[in-house]
Amino acid sequence: MDPVGTIIWIVLFIAVTVAVTGLAGRAGVSAPIVLVVVGAVASFIPGVPTITVEPDLILYGLLPPLLYAAAIRTSFADVRARRDGILLLSVGLVAFTVVTVGLTAWLIVPAISLAAAFAFGAVVAPTDAVAVTAIAGRLKLPRRLVTVLEGESLLNDATALVALNAAIAAIVSASNPSVEPLNAWGVVLEFAVAVVVGVGIGFVVGFVLGFIRKHLRAPVLDTSLSLITPYLAFIPAQLLHGSGVLAVVVAGLFLGFRAPVIQTAEARIAESLNWRTIQFLLENAVFLFIGLSLFGIFQEAVMDGPGVWQTVVISVVLLLAIFLSRFVWMMFTTSVYRFGPQWLRARGWSWRNGIAVSFAGIRGVVTLAAVFLLPESTPGRAFLQFLAFVVVVGTLLGGALLPFVIRRLKLPPPDFSQEMTEVHMLMAEAQSVGLARLDEQVTDADEQRVVDRLRLNATFLSDALENPAPDGVEPPAKAYNRLRRVMIEAEREAVLKARAEGRYQERAVKSVLAKIDVEETELNIGRPRRGE
Repeated sequence: MDPVGTIIWIVLFIAVTVAVTGLAGRAGVSAPIVLVVVGAVASFIPGVPTITVEPDLILYGLLPPLLYAAAIRTSFADVRARRDGILLLSVGLVAFTVVTVGLTAWLIVPAISLAAAFAFGAVVAPTDAVAVTAIAGRLKLPRRLVTVLEGESLLNDATALVALNAAIAAIVSASNPSVEPLNAWGVVLEFAVAVVVGVGIGFVVGFVLGFIRKHLRAPVLDTSLSLITPYLAFIPAQLLHGSGVLAVVVAGLFLGFRAPVIQTAEARIAESLNWRTIQFLLENAVFLFIGLSLFGIFQEAVMDGPGVWQTVVISVVLLLAIFLSRFVWMMFTTSVYRFGPQWLRARGWSWRNGIAVSFAGIRGVVTLAAVFLLPESTPGRAFLQFLAFVVVVGTLLGGALLPFVIRRLKLPPPDFSQEMTEVHMLMAEAQSVGLARLDEQVTDADEQRVVDRLRLNATFLSDALENPAPDGVEPPAKAYNRLRRVMIEAEREAVLKARAEGRYQERAVKSVLAKIDVEETELNIGRPRRGE
C-alpha cells in the first residue's frame, strides 16, 4: 500500500475507533465488545486491508505505553498495601491457569503436544489491564477490589511471558534434538532473573528520569521525556533477559508516586491529559485491531482446524476451563484468608469480593501478541491462534455479565461523600500550614487587601468544617463548588463574547480562558467521573 493510502486508512481507523467508543458509551454498552464486533464485520468486507499481527510491534510498540499509562494512574501506596492479594493473583493464579488450561487443551485439542498446550495456557493466562481498569471504573467497585484487579492485570503479564518462554523452549527442543531442554530449575531461575532485572531496571529508569525531570521547567520538555519513558524501561529490560513488563510498571508507579515532587503543576496537567488521550486511543484501537485481524486468523484456522462443530466444542470447553480455574483459585484463596491464621484473616476479603474477581478475568492485548510468539514448529499453531482470539472475545463477552453479577452481589460502591470529606479535611490542614507561612512572609510593604484576600481563600474550608451547615442544608464546600461552576460558565461566555466583538487581543483572551480552565480543573479534582 502506498504511503498516502496508509495514512488514509490510519485516519479512518482512528475516526472509527473514536466514533464507535463514543456511541457505545452513550448507549451504555461495553466499547471493547462493540469495537471487536465492528472490526470483525469490517474484516469480511472486500477492500478492507487484511490486518497481519506483528507480535514485536504489539509487544514493543503498543504494550509499553498502555502499561505505563495505567501504572502512572495507579496508587503505589494501595498496591503496596494489597501486595499479598495481588501476588496471589499475578503469580499463583497465572501458574494455576497455565497448568489447568494447558492440561485441558492437551486432552481436547487434536494433535498438539503437551509443551504446545502449556504454551497456550500461558498465552491465555494474563488478564488485560486496559479492559479490567475500564470495567472496574465504570462499575464503581469498592476501592480495595479495584486495587487488586488493577495490580493483578499490571503484574501478571510477566509471569505469563516467563511461562510462555519455558514452553517455547520445550517446543523448540522437541523439534530440534540438538537444543538442550529446559528443566524445572531453569524455569525458576529464568523467572527470578526476569523479576530481579525487570524491577531493578524499572527503579533505575524511574530514579534517573525523576532526577532529570526535576530540573526541567518547560512542560513540553517534561511531557516529551514522559512519552519515551515506557520504551526506555521496556527495551533494556528485554535485552538483558528481564521482564520489560515489570520494568515499565515499576517505572510508572515510581514516577507517578513522585510526580508532586519532581514535576511542576503545568507539567503534571499536561502529562495527565496526554497520557489519557494516548491510553484512550491505544486501548480502544487494540480491540478494533483484534476484530480486523479475525478474517486472516479464521482462514488459517479453517485449514488447520478439526472441523466446525468440534471447534465450537473445543472453544466452549476452553472458555469454561479458563473461568473455572479462576473461580476455583479465588474460592481457594478466599478460604485461606477467611479460615487461616489471624494475620491472614485480618487482611482477607469476603466471598462476594472473591466471586466478583472471578468474573473479571478479561483477556486482551497480551494474549493477542503472545500467541503469535509461538514458533512455526508448534503443532496446530494456526488453530491455537484462532482459539486465543476466541478466548479474548469470549472473556470480553463474559465481562459484560459483570454489572449483573455486581448488582446481585450488592457490593458497596465507593463512599464518595466520605472521600470528599477527607479531601476537604486534608486541604484545610494544608491551608493552615500555608497561612502560617503567609504570616512569616508578610511585610509592611504588602498591601493589606492582598493579604486579606489570601487569608479569606485559605480559611474558607477550615471555617466550613468547624461550622457545618444545619441538617437539610447543602454543605458550604459543595455549595461553593456548585455556584462557582455557574460563575465559571458565565465568565467563559463573557470572554468568548468579548473575543467575538474583537475588544481584546487574542493573547489576553487565551490567557484568561486558561486561568478559568485551571480553576475548573481544580474544582473537578476528586469528583467522580463516568468511566474512571
